[in-house]
Amino acid sequence: MLPFKDIPGPGERNIGEERARQQRASPVFWGGTPMRHCIYPGTFDPVTFGHIDVLSRAVRLFDLVTVAIADSAGKKPLFTQKERLGMILPNVARFPNVRVTAFSGLLVEFAAEQKADAIIRGLRALSDFEFEFNMALMNRHLEPKIEAIFVMPNEQFSYTSSTLVKQVAKYGGDVGRFVPPNVAKALKKAFAR
Repeated sequence: MLPFKDIPGPGERNIGEERARQQRASPVFWGGTPMRHCIYPGTFDPVTFGHIDVLSRAVRLFDLVTVAIADSAGKKPLFTQKERLGMILPNVARFPNVRVTAFSGLLVEFAAEQKADAIIRGLRALSDFEFEFNMALMNRHLEPKIEAIFVMPNEQFSYTSSTLVKQVAKYGGDVGRFVPPNVAKALKKAFAR
């Protein structure tokens, strides 16, 4: 990233000095410039190839991506938060700028604590948009400095959801095309109980 030149603005404001002040105030640096950091939140119950596809797009846009696994007790997940974390870790190891963590509470508060610039969400279909749009507006109201970015996964994953994958697995269907091998194995074991 090239530094801004010192160009006087309206009212003798100096954009270069303002940018330098912002950089000094930024808590996270990468090679002397502010690091662009986003949160990729979700229940990930379980993680699918669609999630990984969205993540692969996020890592190209941001210096650091935090995959944030929500507690989501209200959704009654099949897997515990710790199990979901364990399933994701081997599948994101190839991305050097990704970290994985668990969180509970308000997403926007977590994002602010992590000093993130944005929250990134995957949109599979038009049906996702209304919910995500309303959530993004509420988050903007609570924390205006954190942007919402919507990313479309590859069309081959546009119909894949964790809920559908669990339904297929529950009745013994092959989920190998939708989830990584370790996840398929965990689903088989979970429904064998």
